[in-house]
Amino acid sequence: MPASLDTDLTDDQWQSIKSLLPQHRRGLHSPRRYLEALLYLVKTGCQWRALPPCFPPWTAVYDRFRRWLGSGVLLRLHDALRALVRRKQGRSVQPTMGLLDSQSVPVANQGGLRGFDGGKRVWGRKRHILTDTLGLLLAVHVHSARTHDSQAAVGVLRRAPVPQLRRVVADEGYKGMPGGLVHRLLGGSFSLVARLGDGFVVLPRRWVVERTFAWLGRYRRLTRDVERHAHVSEAMVYLAMTRIMLNRL
Repeated sequence: MPASLDTDLTDDQWQSIKSLLPQHRRGLHSPRRYLEALLYLVKTGCQWRALPPCFPPWTAVYDRFRRWLGSGVLLRLHDALRALVRRKQGRSVQPTMGLLDSQSVPVANQGGLRGFDGGKRVWGRKRHILTDTLGLLLAVHVHSARTHDSQAAVGVLRRAPVPQLRRVVADEGYKGMPGGLVHRLLGGSFSLVARLGDGFVVLPRRWVVERTFAWLGRYRRLTRDVERHAHVSEAMVYLAMTRIMLNRL
């Protein structure tokens, strides 16, 4: 029996998502063990080569990750889990309000997309996320930290899988965003939450998306961006949120 780790799935968790992963008739390792290896990777921040021997060989895990990413399996798993969690919370499967924000993170020396965020004084990339009012991820877009929020917002809004969104809320950093953009992309409205005084103030609705960033910050793979390609960085964010939602089931 493989060693049991804190990141491993419970039997109940696995049964809730088993049908969402391709079941291969041949092979030494189950899809469950591949997924557990990926969840371990994003939680601990280890290198691919440093995966413990209780998992399949790292080359096999990496190959399965690339296949699942390329075929859309990881995104479909994430979106299905969001629907399950929303239903468990007594909400409709499709949210009608989204919350928009970005986070600048430093990058390792792996090359790839990067830039300087003058406001946050960070050399690296930005993670733009759109969440529902529960803080669950709707879409993520990784881009150069140099790109202003109002310009990059279109990237994450275009990825929103929810045509029923009627309102998107953001902070004043998005003032320069074209007024009709949200309506053109989603058919909804866009509103800004003004800052209340100086110093730290909890803003209405805005604290939800900030809390999501705090959740993601517990995953060491996300404390800095170590991926060469932006779409792989996005996949790691989806994997972290997949683990968060599995813990709610």
